[in-house]
Amino acid sequence: MKKALVTGASSGIGRDMTRYLVELGYEVFAVARNENKLRELQEELGDIVKGIIKDLSNKENCIHLYEELKQENIDLLINNAGFGIFGNFTETDLEKELKLIDTNITAVHILTKLFLQDMVKQNKGKILNVSSIAGTAPGPLMAAYYSSKAYVLRLTESISEELKKQKSNVTISALCPGPVATNFNNVANVKFSIKALSSEYVAKYAIDKTLKGKLVIIPGNKMKVLKVLSKIAPDKLAMKMVYANQKRKI
Repeated sequence: MKKALVTGASSGIGRDMTRYLVELGYEVFAVARNENKLRELQEELGDIVKGIIKDLSNKENCIHLYEELKQENIDLLINNAGFGIFGNFTETDLEKELKLIDTNITAVHILTKLFLQDMVKQNKGKILNVSSIAGTAPGPLMAAYYSSKAYVLRLTESISEELKKQKSNVTISALCPGPVATNFNNVANVKFSIKALSSEYVAKYAIDKTLKGKLVIIPGNKMKVLKVLSKIAPDKLAMKMVYANQKRKI
């Protein structure tokens, strides 16, 4: 039986990824901070899901998680844990931003590196890092979040090229969704200005594409067009457009 590790598994995309992986026959190690929601997921899906309660904003917990699971020979790692913060950079809370950086960047970096080293040695395995369409553009009013997702996207793309040059069978992917109907907007304190995709659709789409080895995964045609436009538009114009769009979320 193949084994998957999903972080941020107790709600939203992570929860629906866990459900879909169980459908596909995976044993899933589901990591989250929320013990009650994690227990509910285990009760729903059964013993095939192994719940692990950890706050991945603590880098030592990331290392401990790897140490706990390195003998399991994880076939698929999904770095999904993350959150956003909305507001002017001079007004947002520094401690929350540092926790965002630790969760959205540091945890992804640590877990990707440690599990990837083992996968490369075994010449098998897949990693899916959850970035965002936000990672393709500047993000006034959500500066820390956009920047964190840009890091995840560029890290994933860079590693992918290294793996190709090594002729490795290991693949790595970045999921770059637009708005998804999850609790994200409540945490970030924003309202989406365009219709959000369902987390169930995004979860299945992302996993199917990851298993096929696709590098950058963008669910929804609108977001695919937006990514193209982000490459064409000058940075100054992109900043003005994103700022105007973000203001409408308040």
